[in-house]
Amino acid sequence: MSSLKKRSGSGAPKPHIELAYSIPVPIGRQGSAEVEIRVSSRRRNSSHAHLEEGKVVVVVPSFLSPDEREEVAARLARRILAPSKRSVTSSDEALMARAVELGRRHLDGVRPASIRWVSNQTRRWGSCTPRERTIRLSSRLATMPDWVIDAVIVHELAHLLEPSHSARFKQLCERYEKSGAADAYLLGFEHGTTTAGMPLGPLPAEPWAGGERPEPEPIARPVRHNARYSQLEFG
Repeated sequence: MSSLKKRSGSGAPKPHIELAYSIPVPIGRQGSAEVEIRVSSRRRNSSHAHLEEGKVVVVVPSFLSPDEREEVAARLARRILAPSKRSVTSSDEALMARAVELGRRHLDGVRPASIRWVSNQTRRWGSCTPRERTIRLSSRLATMPDWVIDAVIVHELAHLLEPSHSARFKQLCERYEKSGAADAYLLGFEHGTTTAGMPLGPLPAEPWAGGERPEPEPIARPVRHNARYSQLEFG
């Protein structure tokens, strides 16, 4: 039985989330998992699922019926939680092992003091504190391809050798052969989530009855920051 509630809780309010509720979803031999469904007025055509504090969260468009929401949520949750689909870096321990291997392979053996998943980085893909040699990755990356996660890890490891985004830093990142492809992947993801399917140019011409076509309202454009892997910002 699902628990239904208006969106509330800790953290900054999200006006585009109209409703949030949880349902149990059977996951093969693993039993069932609690999945949170968030109904968003900002999503137009597609749904999105991610891990948040160990729970699957599925964001769906507001036009879906309750049955359609639950069907989509169950399908995406099973995709994320299926053992064959889980990332090789799904735990903090696996993340450290991967960082050590990537540092050895691409960055002359550099390794962090710690690297872990965090759920409070909603505006960054990752961050690094060079002085403490610690790295944090947003849990929203956990459902992305391993080669994209690897690129973010290399980006943060490179900060242990070069704290700024200098030319040397860029050269260090490019030692990972899929760095450019990961850039494109994450920028495409950013575009899809920040524009919610809305056009970024003038509205198409339409036949307007009874006079001249009214001026279209300004369309908000996503703000680009300096960071390469940023949804809005990347350390």
